Amino acid sequence: MVVVILLLLFWAQAVIAQLSLPSPPFLPPRASSGAQPSAQDSIPNPQWSTLLGNLLYFYEAQRSGRLPGTKRVSWRNDSAVNDGSDVGLDLSGGYYDAGDYIKATFPLSFTIMSICWGATDFGGGYDLANQTAYLDDMLRWGLDWLIKAHPSPRTLYVLVSESSVDNAYWGGDLNIPQDRTSYQINDTSPGTDAAASASTAFAACSNLYANRSLGPSFSTPASLQNSTYADILLNHAQDLYSFAVNASGGKQTYQTAVPQAGAAYGSSSYGDELAMAALLLAWATNSSDYYSQAETYHAQYSLGVKNVVFNWDSKAPGLTVLFAQLANAGASFAGNLSYWQEEAERYFDRVLSGGDPSFKTQGGLLWYPGDSNSASLNPALNAAMLLTRYARIATTQEKRRSYLDFARSQLDYALGNNPMSAPYVVGSNPNSPANPHSAMASGGNDINNIDTSPPQEAYVLYGAVVGGPDVQDRFYDIRSDWPETEVALDYNAPMLTLAAMQVLNNTSDPFFTRLQDGAFAAQKPSGKPCDAAFPCKGGSGLSRGATVALGVILPIVGVAIIAGTWYCYRLRRHRYRY
Repeated sequence: MVVVILLLLFWAQAVIAQLSLPSPPFLPPRASSGAQPSAQDSIPNPQWSTLLGNLLYFYEAQRSGRLPGTKRVSWRNDSAVNDGSDVGLDLSGGYYDAGDYIKATFPLSFTIMSICWGATDFGGGYDLANQTAYLDDMLRWGLDWLIKAHPSPRTLYVLVSESSVDNAYWGGDLNIPQDRTSYQINDTSPGTDAAASASTAFAACSNLYANRSLGPSFSTPASLQNSTYADILLNHAQDLYSFAVNASGGKQTYQTAVPQAGAAYGSSSYGDELAMAALLLAWATNSSDYYSQAETYHAQYSLGVKNVVFNWDSKAPGLTVLFAQLANAGASFAGNLSYWQEEAERYFDRVLSGGDPSFKTQGGLLWYPGDSNSASLNPALNAAMLLTRYARIATTQEKRRSYLDFARSQLDYALGNNPMSAPYVVGSNPNSPANPHSAMASGGNDINNIDTSPPQEAYVLYGAVVGGPDVQDRFYDIRSDWPETEVALDYNAPMLTLAAMQVLNNTSDPFFTRLQDGAFAAQKPSGKPCDAAFPCKGGSGLSRGATVALGVILPIVGVAIIAGTWYCYRLRRHRYRY
């Protein structure tokens, strides 16, 4: 009997086993190689393949928990291995969200959903670049943690540690403070958005692992098919969606139940998460019932997209594209293609025309006031990713060309075709950022002197997409300037999909190969930025009305403003919505 059980356990592990990692492993080349044009035009282009590999490598640097013997990031160590002990669970593993050490389910779910959706539509790029095994490895590290964070149908852990504790520590992964609290939502204290968002991650990745493609308009999914793992993911997706819809505590944003989560990742609503979860489940199960629910949410919560961003808190633009994709694929349950094309193109045409509130900076970066003020590249790259995906099913060739051209302009901007001559992917070129805001990569432990201790970043955080430049296209490359230099899981997600698309279709090199060492140094601005980390001086960056108002009240409340600003800087609250 014991032998039979052991054999069954061995079989169960085998059917859900990961792909074998390449030997020798892929390791990012030195940044200098990014200034070397490829010897010939071909598919796959070696520079795009390397960029895709670097972008995946970044996620390995963000791993929490006990690291495997196959780890490639030599300077990373086991860390936070006791996470979950406060609630009697093993919540070790998963990913540190950004430049510090919190683990946050809401943005992680969006990140994984976005990557799995991209790897389903453009998975051939991962295959051609020989990165599919690393994609599998990266996804499972996150998905397996989400499975642990969902220990019962109506319980989901949404945060481990919190900003008020985590932001007081600046140092390496060996000395992370151990007072890490685990926070959950449950049936009586629900979080509709967080539960639905986790459902989207499981459903999108179930589609990927089950090889559910969206037809000939798109590439085949990445070759990591595993029906057993796909079924496990689908079960979690369905349970979480049911939890989101039917919790006895009703529907509410998750920070209502867990206020600590709102410090960095407060959610503005939950209608878009419900619609996205229902739509991805419709795709996964071929269900007209789920599809009907997605349509109902779309109308009920007025999700017809205006000119809004696509990100961890704003799913509506992606939702419209997915509706159109399913209709184009001829799914038996899907609605009218022309209706969803009209919806999508109304949105994209506003993006291209600079309709309120977005506009293009003088250097050409798509900018959304508020959302772009911290992490300016993320809204632009997410728009480029959606544009490039949708262009394949646009109603006219003219729209297809204009969408692809605009998307390429945003991608090229991020990869060095900008006033700073800076590719905003760490380690991709000699002109890449040298000071990403990352406690573990910096090598320092003096929170009061982040920029100078040590003078040079200890480790190269290869593949990390940084926040990006300011509205005047200036990038200062200052370690403590988290709006410009912080890294995060969701910052890399759209770039991964865009790079996979380029591996499939582009014979020419990424723009950064045209930049030689010193190009950024020649353009780098002097002084300090004007943003949430470095408050403006002398009225810089303030409207006329704001300047007049400050002139009246500053003598009275000046001390309070300065003290409050310093407090916020010390806490380094990350990427909150404005």
